[in-house]
Amino acid sequence: RPGIRRGANGGSDLQMLLYVARRLAWSAVVLLLVTAITFAIFFLLPPGDPALRFAGKQPSTELLTLIRHNLGLDRPWYSQYLKFVKAIVFGDKYGWPGLGYSYDSSVPIRDKIIEKTPRTLSLIGGAAALWLLMGVAVGVVSAVKRRTFVDRLAMSFALFGISAPVFWLGLMALFLFWYKLDITAGTGYVDFTKSPVEWASHLILPWTVLALLFAANYARMVRGNLLDTLGEDYIRTARAKGLSERRVIFAHGLRASLAPIVTMFGLDVALLVGGAVITESVFNIDGLGFMAIDSVFRSDLPATLGVVLVGTFAVVLMNLIVDIAYAFLDPRVRYS
Repeated sequence: RPGIRRGANGGSDLQMLLYVARRLAWSAVVLLLVTAITFAIFFLLPPGDPALRFAGKQPSTELLTLIRHNLGLDRPWYSQYLKFVKAIVFGDKYGWPGLGYSYDSSVPIRDKIIEKTPRTLSLIGGAAALWLLMGVAVGVVSAVKRRTFVDRLAMSFALFGISAPVFWLGLMALFLFWYKLDITAGTGYVDFTKSPVEWASHLILPWTVLALLFAANYARMVRGNLLDTLGEDYIRTARAKGLSERRVIFAHGLRASLAPIVTMFGLDVALLVGGAVITESVFNIDGLGFMAIDSVFRSDLPATLGVVLVGTFAVVLMNLIVDIAYAFLDPRVRYS
């Protein structure tokens, strides 16, 4: 991975702090570049004129000109972008960070993101726990029982999870477990503070559907990595010393096999922030992903930029966490 070197000893605390500082600085640069590109795309390939949403059905040219001036849309895109960055750093009248207000609903973007983020995080958190548990468990069992019926059954599960479309799984799950059997709640979202039971009941189906998609990839990855690791010399040495097979697999083999899984897990979780559009749409969760798609179709630049900023921040933050986690999973990793 970038910024990581192999060495005999772990990096010092000072090296770790310097590495984290460099990554934070680079993360700020990435955030600026992504939002700048989004700004440029919005103006170079405009999906529509936001001023039309404030001007009525048959606006005059003078009215449209006045609205564009009030919204600042008559300025060059880079001038508007600098104003946007200034509001992010110092805040605006709606608070910090300053994200402006929606062209469509006139609601502050900051408030909309604060409202929708818990919904998306609830979906991602439960699904991530499920797919990690299922993927690692199925992968380990498949590797240990290699070339048996259990192995074939596990890989069939992985193939089904990869192949089945999320929207189809979601609709089938709603039809079977909600409409026919009535053992789970339907679509929608209930806040955890109002009723933890209803919160979990509404999310158990989207958790499971989303987890099946990712668990299949994790099962195949864990199986392949563990089989490779179990063929290493130090594993044969551990067995020769008389260690139990369970200790050899879990204490020596699985730990080394999980390093690539950490990278996958961090990126998958981060990319779902604002990216779980299909699952949110099928189960009517109305989180950040649904907000992103809706704001693009409505030509709502502030809302689009708000979700892009949150999603980009999630990606760079998870990348940083993953890089640091490598030092704990593999003591040979040294940061410089």
